[in-house]
Amino acid sequence: MQYQEILKIARRLRRNQTPSEYRLWQVLRAKRLSGIKFLRQHPIIYENNRNDFFFFVPDFYCAKYKLVIELDGKIHEFQKKRDKDRELILRDRDLKVLRIKNEELNDMEKVKRKILDMCK
Repeated sequence: MQYQEILKIARRLRRNQTPSEYRLWQVLRAKRLSGIKFLRQHPIIYENNRNDFFFFVPDFYCAKYKLVIELDGKIHEFQKKRDKDRELILRDRDLKVLRIKNEELNDMEKVKRKILDMCK
């Protein structure tokens, strides 16, 4: 896939975020969580074959701490192998992956602590 196409996908995902993504984004945006900068729906390219790029678009990403945050809704119950394969590729690039179930957002303080613990 071409780089410009990847950017279009990321922009579309940002415009069509899930309610859970929106909820967590309100906590993470504008360095609201301990001054840490997070991006949402930021493409991570993991392979480049000439002008053909292979990529993932995680829900949230912090470059400083190399942290990917994925929110897991019901759909993830049916794509565990895909999620695991994706996680292996990200870890091979020295990225940490934090998976948070949508239900966990009911205790936002606990979620914040989990994220901050991963940023150490």
